[in-house]
Amino acid sequence: MAWRDKILGHPFRDGLPERIARAISAQESQSEILIGWAQLAIGLVWAALYILAPRPLDAGMAFEPVPLALGFYLAFSTVRLVLVHRHIAPTWFLALSVIVDMIVVMALIWSFHLQYDQPASFYLKAPTLMYVFIFIALRALRFSAGFVLLAGLTAALGWLVLVHYALMTSTEPDMGVTRDYVEYLTSNQILIGAEFDKVIAILLSTGILAVAIVRARRTLVAAAVEGAAHSDLSRFFAPEVAHQITQAEHRIEPGEGESREAAALLCDIRGFTPLAMQISPRDLMALLADYQGRMVTVIERHGGSIDKFLGDGIMATFGAALPTETFAADALRAIEELDATVTAWNAERAQNGQPELRVGFATAAGPVVFGAVGDRNRLEFTVIGEPVNLAAKLEDANKSENTRGLTTAATLALAERQGYAPGRKIEIRQARPVRGIDAPLDLAVLLD
Repeated sequence: MAWRDKILGHPFRDGLPERIARAISAQESQSEILIGWAQLAIGLVWAALYILAPRPLDAGMAFEPVPLALGFYLAFSTVRLVLVHRHIAPTWFLALSVIVDMIVVMALIWSFHLQYDQPASFYLKAPTLMYVFIFIALRALRFSAGFVLLAGLTAALGWLVLVHYALMTSTEPDMGVTRDYVEYLTSNQILIGAEFDKVIAILLSTGILAVAIVRARRTLVAAAVEGAAHSDLSRFFAPEVAHQITQAEHRIEPGEGESREAAALLCDIRGFTPLAMQISPRDLMALLADYQGRMVTVIERHGGSIDKFLGDGIMATFGAALPTETFAADALRAIEELDATVTAWNAERAQNGQPELRVGFATAAGPVVFGAVGDRNRLEFTVIGEPVNLAAKLEDANKSENTRGLTTAATLALAERQGYAPGRKIEIRQARPVRGIDAPLDLAVLLD
């Protein structure tokens, strides 16, 4: 099995993660379906041409081989198409279909001298040989050099067999081998050089296509690996950050950053530490996963990016990873929906006999620096700036203010200029002390 897979299409899977190998296999399956439909279409074209093409009435054949060959080919192509659609076609069967393609082409070409009552050398000038290149090219759709080589070698061998048969049956004086090109074209004589030219053209085309496919397949594998990496990064980073990492024109180095206007949002479960001590680790992790899943969905729906998870806390930013002109308004809209989500979640928990959870929110807007910190071997994208520090202090101030959602009056005013329309009356508390802030702040109570 290993050697066959290496020859017929899987030379780059060794060492690849199984999920990436599965992604490549899915692409190959789609290619085989396309090849199957192309084979069936070619068979139908042949059948139509045979029905419409004029045939001599006095050919004297006891039977006509063409209908039998076409019938077999259409039946075989149909079975192949069904198997690849169901993803149950084994590798040996796909290889067999390559050989069958070429055998049918050669059989059709061979039958011409019988159909038209001519010597065997007659079929050597048949243009049907061009279909060989179509079948070789079809195998390129799978990005498998092995199948292309198998098709080309089978075609070259088949043509040599036909040439040999024509030479062995050339017994008449006006038949046989000639070196005169004009005589070759205007008689039943055989020009050996012309026939070897055809074989060489088949082999060279096959070789060039195989080399191109090997290089293209490496690109396909690299693209699959990069796509999987991008998908994995999106699970550990915000999608916008993952995009910046994978699409960066140069290697990202620590200390690189950009100054932007953004809003930072923090949410935190009240009384989480005592709760965590009362439930099992498994239930604790399930609770966090449920909470974070609900919150993240809302945050991302409003254009926010998750900066980090802080145990039961979530830090998100708006306008940092992906610049926007409505960062403050988006953050406040997100808090409104987050509160509604928590209310609905608590209703579910009450039905299940679980205690209610209180979640606090805070946001602040202003200039931030978004970039990479760490060392050359361990980087982290983060947001640094006064809005981040202020949002954390405001979230803590929810306790002293007996509120569930706070921002500054300045952030509220900025959000309203950006199009935010509060869903409820917002209380402004002027000159309020906030721990860690030297001067009093005018606070806007989003949720009391």
